[in-house]
Amino acid sequence: MEIIFWISLFIIFYTYLGYGFILYLMLLIRRMMRGKRPEIFYAWDDLPTCTLLIAAYNEENFISEKIRNTLALEYPDGKLELIFITDGSTDRTPDILKEYPQIKLLHQKERKGKVAAMHRALAYVKTEIIIFTDANTELNKDALCKIARHYADESVGAVAGEKRIKVNELADASTAGEGFYWQYESILKKWDSELYSTIGAAGELFSVRSYLYEAVENDTILDDFMISMLIAVKSYRIIYEPEAYAFETASENITEELKRKIRIAAGGIQSILRLKELLNIFRFGTLSFQYISHRVLRWTISPFLLVLVLIFNILIPIYNDNPIYSLLLLGQVIFYLLALFGLIFEQKYIRIKLFFIPYYFCVMNYAVMAGIKRYWGRRQSALWEKAKRRS
Repeated sequence: MEIIFWISLFIIFYTYLGYGFILYLMLLIRRMMRGKRPEIFYAWDDLPTCTLLIAAYNEENFISEKIRNTLALEYPDGKLELIFITDGSTDRTPDILKEYPQIKLLHQKERKGKVAAMHRALAYVKTEIIIFTDANTELNKDALCKIARHYADESVGAVAGEKRIKVNELADASTAGEGFYWQYESILKKWDSELYSTIGAAGELFSVRSYLYEAVENDTILDDFMISMLIAVKSYRIIYEPEAYAFETASENITEELKRKIRIAAGGIQSILRLKELLNIFRFGTLSFQYISHRVLRWTISPFLLVLVLIFNILIPIYNDNPIYSLLLLGQVIFYLLALFGLIFEQKYIRIKLFFIPYYFCVMNYAVMAGIKRYWGRRQSALWEKAKRRS
């Protein structure tokens, strides 16, 4: 029992904190031996032709703002195409888009899901790169340029932008927790990118070389992750570009955030099953190491090990009076009490930031377990109900 306890505790620590330390250490060693990885950029006039592709399903509350933001983006004249796909929308989203002749609108009444809509739009893409973004995000003015410049490097097959959550002083646990999580994720993505490749891309803002785009199954839940990782499997790098960012409001509340996280977790286990070859570290080397460390452990065993470690930590002191076990148990009890207080205060609309991180951490890991159950129960559809966002 004690051996299993310590192995499980090590895996938990490695998953959520240890990988970051090891990754940074590997970067320091690499920099000392080879110097910092050189960055190869296109100049402004040489930027490749680009299509900005936006799938918008019933987004009438956000679409006007998205159009204004899109038309204000900087890119060389004659090199940027704009395509919006609104398949299945039953609100005014298509009608609003029709008012802008500079935007190509693709619309059909039948809703087959985001992936099917994207595949349909690909027939209209004639440019060198494709940049995907969501309809409810706001991009910085030079985001497209910051992304496209990386394609001067022939080893780059995809470029991921940064997701940023709008957080204010009155933020609740879902907002502040999601914001903190993405700040931490951004650091890891930046280091992953420098070491070799970022592991996947977030759909809020990412891009691919057009000729490398590989159609994924229509039932794919995490289309952004799968599309980018299928390019990485072909030995191309995924670059992370934090100077190209997509601002997004947080989920409306923790219930909506949990809905989103469960869907992501279901998509995570689906992606692992469809990317089985990437688990072969002898074939993919550094990419496999990053993939397993940054994604697979989080999406599979680590959340369950949290429960196992707590149970074992209660049982072991019964026959082993080593004070280290009592201290570890005390630490776990305090952590989960903070999470519990976070839940209580969230329900009472009391904002105490001390409790945000433990609470959000527990919500995330519960979502993984619920997502795995949902996936195996075949109850997660690619035609998901979107989590409500703050306006």
